[in-house]
Amino acid sequence: MANGKNKSIPITEEGLRLLQDELEHLRTTGRAEVAQRIGDAKSDGDISENAGYDEAKNQQAFLEGRIMELEQKIKFAVVIQNGDTPEGQVGLGRSVTIQEVGYPDRETYLLVGSAEANPTNGRISNESPMGRSLMNKKVGDHISVETPGGTLEFEIVAIE
Repeated sequence: MANGKNKSIPITEEGLRLLQDELEHLRTTGRAEVAQRIGDAKSDGDISENAGYDEAKNQQAFLEGRIMELEQKIKFAVVIQNGDTPEGQVGLGRSVTIQEVGYPDRETYLLVGSAEANPTNGRISNESPMGRSLMNKKVGDHISVETPGGTLEFEIVAIE
């Protein structure tokens, strides 16, 4: 989030749209579903010892917390522009293909802000160890990344 410091949050246009879509869904469908669960649980009688009611209220608290988190991310979002990084350099919003030195496999990642990072979908944060190592590098550059298993070395083979 903005960490209470009014810090701008770099994000791609697609990432911002996804956050806005999720927020709209939670405000409408999500709230309606939770309200229905609370109503159903209340209709079961005494709410002082009603596990269904307690669970629905917990879901409501979680939902409202997520809505607040999304509102803050959107409020401080700064859309990454393609021209923010010189052509041929790794930067936010750019795809980079790397190859671990000594291995044939290549991996491609999209470098994004932490608000939309999802490594399992190939979106790594510029604040992650890999992301920090890649920033402002060019094709042919080598980077080292510290991992719990030791240091890994990669070569940058393509930037888009």
